Amino acid sequence: MSVFIFFAFLGFGLQMRNALEQRKRIRFLAHFLKNYRIESLMQTLTDGYLRAMGEADAERRQGIWNMLAQTEQVLGEQVQRLVTDMAPANPANCRASTLPVGLPMAVHWLPAATFDVREVLKVHAQGIGEVIANVPGLSQRDRAFQLCAELLLMQHSCHWFCKSKMVASARMVARHQTRYAQLLASVSPQTRQGYGRLMGTGPGGD
Repeated sequence: MSVFIFFAFLGFGLQMRNALEQRKRIRFLAHFLKNYRIESLMQTLTDGYLRAMGEADAERRQGIWNMLAQTEQVLGEQVQRLVTDMAPANPANCRASTLPVGLPMAVHWLPAATFDVREVLKVHAQGIGEVIANVPGLSQRDRAFQLCAELLLMQHSCHWFCKSKMVASARMVARHQTRYAQLLASVSPQTRQGYGRLMGTGPGGD
């Protein structure tokens, strides 16, 4: 019985430690995000894209696209400013585990299996900026689709940093009916390559 109690207390202690570390990362990221409207702008864009694609009248449809272009510019600027604001942050506060599940003190015991959220956000900011500028030369629909993927993958990275990859992927399915592998397949090749290098993901999102 004493052995059982010992392991029960050990498990409880590790769980509490893990929760404490997650709350610390959430507070850290929230400290920077509170200065921006990135999430609300993302929602405005996704809703607007659906309206534009469902509009039968060509003139009204183009009007929606024109309006959304302004929102895209504001969003792209805010993401870039977020990256700039986070650059001087203490590196010790910026790391999280690349393991699928959240484990207490993983960044200390397995430093090679970690990522710096600032570096990942740089990749996302570059990818988002290139799609907004339409560097690939996509059609309006394809460009909107790719920009949504870039934005959702950035959101996934933030959730991964705060919690874990498994939790981030589950949230993506629950909120957007989109699997993690779908996001990786839908972003630009440049984003996928830079992201994979930092996060240790394979071609299939493993």
